[in-house]
Amino acid sequence: MNILFFSAQPYDKSYFTKANVSHQFQLRFLEYPLNADNTALVKPGENVVCAFVNDKLDATVLTQLKERGIELIALRAAGFNNVDLKAAAALKIPVVRVPAYSPHAVAEHAVTLLMAVNRKICKAYNRVRESNFTLNGLEGFDIFGKTVGVIGTGNIGAVFCKIMLGFGCRVLAHDLYPNESLQQAGVQYVDVDTILKTSDIISLHCPLTPETKHLINEQTIAQTKKGVVIINTSRGGLIDTKAVVEALKNGHIGALGIDVYEQEEHLFFQDLSGAIIQDDVWARLTTFPNVLITSHQGFFTQEALTQIAETTLNNIAKFANKEPLVNQIV
Repeated sequence: MNILFFSAQPYDKSYFTKANVSHQFQLRFLEYPLNADNTALVKPGENVVCAFVNDKLDATVLTQLKERGIELIALRAAGFNNVDLKAAAALKIPVVRVPAYSPHAVAEHAVTLLMAVNRKICKAYNRVRESNFTLNGLEGFDIFGKTVGVIGTGNIGAVFCKIMLGFGCRVLAHDLYPNESLQQAGVQYVDVDTILKTSDIISLHCPLTPETKHLINEQTIAQTKKGVVIINTSRGGLIDTKAVVEALKNGHIGALGIDVYEQEEHLFFQDLSGAIIQDDVWARLTTFPNVLITSHQGFFTQEALTQIAETTLNNIAKFANKEPLVNQIV
């Protein structure tokens, strides 16, 4: 199989090249994100496109890829909200993904965001580097004993729940398919309204769908406790950022920790340090001292990158061998 990677970073090349030793596929890496303007980069003979979270795979792109001989879309991620699944099905282009890659990586990053934004770690670090050893303005709160609401208890959400139970928290959760083992461990499944009204901390671990888009919005924020901490390591579109900015301005949201952003495709995974960012909402969001943002690095561990590469290439190998595609979406 000849595989073309879009949005490829140096670590993609390293981990996929290593994982490819047992497959011997032909790999070609492009740093450009996939969109309707660059499908012509697909060379004759390349039959698989490997895409990441910010690559656009709408009907137009998929049609162009089909015309250029692409037979399979292999996502090296769990999320697939950037793919027009109906168009893929109509074009008979199978789409496979990596449904689980070290769920501990993302869950632990969510905890990192929570702890860092609560205890003002970034501000404290900068103070100490400037020989300022005062503690004023650095107070946080004990995580122990707090009510933590978890929306989405798939692989990542389940790990996050267990970590929070280990902290001594009361854990409430919502999912269409409750996890019996979590219930036995002490997690209580409730509706979303209950999570909003009673949680001190809310962490989002659900996929982005039409039903979950802007799950956190002006109306749902109004239901939350004043001072609530919101963590999002799932998909940026779960949060209406403008509504969150307003809630941060008036003090209703106590702190925000995010690893994803609704318009991240224009920002993340590239060096814009010398550019003027035109996103005014982003610019306002970064001014708050109680907001901590990382650039979609929750998955970025050695274990996760290894699993992503191996699972992606195994998905492609099954397609090449005409075996059942266990990680197929359409």
